[in-house]
Amino acid sequence: MAQTTVSIRMDDKLKKDMEVLCEDLGINLTTAFIMFAKKMVREQAIPFDVSKERREQQLERLMLYKEKMSEICKEDCSC
Repeated sequence: MAQTTVSIRMDDKLKKDMEVLCEDLGINLTTAFIMFAKKMVREQAIPFDVSKERREQQLERLMLYKEKMSEICKEDCSC
């Protein structure tokens, strides 16, 4: 299979942090990006949520979820 080169610009600190994490995982940046690309193609989607939702909205949603889970747990005495 023919290969091609892809050039990515990113903040230097972000790159260094990613390299450290990849090293901890036993991979390199190239492998990480290939894994991302393969998953994206396989799922025909970006493999994580992309949202404009503000942090406050996220926290509000999480609190509502926590309340619902608490109610469910109270109803189910096996918790």
